[in-house]
Order: sequence, then structure tokens, then C-alpha cells
Amino acid sequence: MREDSTPPPQASFSVLGLRKYREWTTLEQYDSDGREADMLLKNGSFYYEKRLVPGDLRVTGDTITAFSPQTVGGLIPFANEEVLELGGAAVIPAFLDIHTHGAVGVDVNAASAEDFEKLACFFARQGTGSFLCSILTDTEEQTERAIQAFLDWKKLPHAGADLLGIHLEGPFLSPKHKGAMPESLLRTPDYDLIAHYQEKAEGHIRYITLAPELPGAIELIPKLRALGIVTALGHSDADYRTTEQAIFAGARAATHTGNAMRAFDRHEPAIFGALLASEEVYCEMISDGLHLHPGSICLYLQAKGLDRAIAITDSIMAAGLPDGEYMLGVNEVVVKDGDARLKHGDARAGSTLTMARAFRNLRKFTGRPTAELVPLLSENAARLLGEDQRIGSLTPGKQADLLILKDDEIHRVMLRGAFCNFD
Repeated sequence: MREDSTPPPQASFSVLGLRKYREWTTLEQYDSDGREADMLLKNGSFYYEKRLVPGDLRVTGDTITAFSPQTVGGLIPFANEEVLELGGAAVIPAFLDIHTHGAVGVDVNAASAEDFEKLACFFARQGTGSFLCSILTDTEEQTERAIQAFLDWKKLPHAGADLLGIHLEGPFLSPKHKGAMPESLLRTPDYDLIAHYQEKAEGHIRYITLAPELPGAIELIPKLRALGIVTALGHSDADYRTTEQAIFAGARAATHTGNAMRAFDRHEPAIFGALLASEEVYCEMISDGLHLHPGSICLYLQAKGLDRAIAITDSIMAAGLPDGEYMLGVNEVVVKDGDARLKHGDARAGSTLTMARAFRNLRKFTGRPTAELVPLLSENAARLLGEDQRIGSLTPGKQADLLILKDDEIHRVMLRGAFCNFD
């Protein structure tokens, strides 16, 4: 069984209890050990200004309120302040996953409010502090139902990762590179449809994937921006020039780069080449070793730099569960050896990846130190979504969502200033 395998049945708890990468069978009810008071994290190695810096960090309520490098003396504990001695352990921001279709038996397209909470709790176990839920191309009725479930979740008290909003993967995609998208439900760009969805979502659609070569797609991009939606290019057969035009119009990301898009050719670099060449575009990467060869990941990082690459999971409901048969939207999916493919056809259908495993894979695939990989896992995605003033780094004034590492493995998780419990 995979190390991030099946979680226990959902339970009600104030702060999520975590178990470190091992199988579990029960989930006890935990009380929060976080305090609405000062907490000093002492003698750690904190991700600060693109590197790990020895020092101290103070959390007040749900906010990071101070950081001091040890070179300037560190922070002196307040009276009655809880002090956590870190002994040099590394501390990095919690992860941000902007592309996931589900996990632990939950498919976003069919999720209830309670299902979204189940996802939030599982993702927190994997070090994820925030995420977008990705709605696969579906009927208008089912898309609206998923949007409503998200709104219902927002009304509930919840623990675990924060669900920031909605990613629409489609329906304006190329049938030539549809991947797991149901071809019968693909459409040409339609502003009125997205405006309708955004009204239904009360402004919570944050991100959309479209194919720029479709009629009206490029003209749609600035209109989407006006609706508060970031455009990603993907599931596309676009040529190089068309992709450049889409980027000029305001597209700022690439959906699972190198997958479900026209391939690079030395005579026609196509969409793939234009995305790697652009200084404006953030490139999503599925770092599971299946969607991208490790060498491809290294190439992407050389092309994009460490500030324009984003690690995602593209996970489906099978993430955290054993091999078997699952659903992805309207699609039947078979998972074998952790590899998810359409039951009828050979196309990959998302992944079974978690952000914790993506972190480990990136270290293994690239050989880069943790500090260099942090932007891929949190900071870059926060900046793309315009959330970088609130989350994504350990800067004072930002929300206290952080991970304490031991030997480069997640040891403890703090969300909104409260530690999650370990056994």
C-alpha cells in the first residue's frame, strides 16, 4: 500500500490530527493544541528570502508577526509565551495545489460540502495549506451543482486546508488533445457561459484552462481577467504564434505542461515551445514520474527558472486509495500501480499524486536543495493567484501556514496558527 494510502472514515475535529506517512485504520477525535496567543518557534532554519535562514519566528493568533535571524540575536520570549524549541529543524510554507480533481474517494464534480471538507483534511495531512478544486468539463447542470457544493462548504466550520476557489478545466478545449475530457461536452468559447458560472460561484472561480486556437478564445482572455479569472493554456493544438498572441492577451499559466498539448518540433515549436520560452507564463508540472520524465522536469526548470514553475497534483479521487476502478467526472478510470488511465481508451486520467510526494519526487528528480524547491510548491502559485500578500511564504504579516521538516520529511503542520497533532 502506498505511504499516503487510505485515510480513516471522516470524523469531526477542531484541528486535524496527522499521522506521518503510514497506514492508519482509525481516527481519534482531537482537540486543538493551537493557542490564540503568542507562540515562539525558536532555533529553526526558516525559509526566508529564498533561502533557509537560522533564526526565530513568532506567531500570534493565525498570523506570523515577527522573524529574526540568529545573526541579529533572535527573539526574546514574552512572559507566558509558549516556546517551541526546533533544534535547527527546517520550516517552510505549507503547500498550495492549484489543480486537483479530488482524493480519498471524493470526485470534485460529484462532491458535497462534506466531501470538500474530507478533501481539505486529507490534503492537510500531505502538507497542503490551500488548494483550488478543479471541475472537469461536464454538463452545465453538473458544473453548477459542483459550484453550489463549494459555496455550501464555505458556510461550514472547517479544519484542514483552505479551499480558495474553483478551477474550471474546460469546456473550451481542443478535441485533438482532450485527454480525459468528454468530447461531446467540449464547446467553443462563450463569455456568457463563464459569466453565468462566475455569478453562480459568487466570484469564486479563480482559474480556467482553455485552448487558445479555438474561435474567440484570445478575445475572451481579457474578459476573463475582468471577471477575476486567471487564464491557463492547455488541452491545445495551438501553434507558436497563436500561443504568443494568447500570452500577449493576458494568459498567465500552462495547464500540466507537456501533457495534452501539441508537441515541440524544431521547425514548429508550437504551444509547448512558446510556453517554455515565455517569461510571463507559469508552467504547471505533474511531478509523479509518469506524466513527466525527471529529465523533462529539469529541462522545464532550466527554461522557466525557479519562479515560473508550479508543482501540482492533478489528483483524482483515487489519490490516497489502493489501485482499482474510480470516476473522474463522467469518465470511468482504472488505476494500476498508481497510474490512472481511462477505462475505455489509454489516455491518462489525472494522477494519484499528493503534494507531499511531489515534494519528495522533486528533490529526487532534480537533486536541488529544499530551499530552491519551495517556490514551486507554494510561493509561485500564491503569486499567480494574487494570494502572495497573504500566504506562500513566511514573511511577517502573512497567515501562519507552515511545515516543520525533519530530515526533509514533514514532521508537523501548522495551519492558521494552530498545530495539527501527531501521534
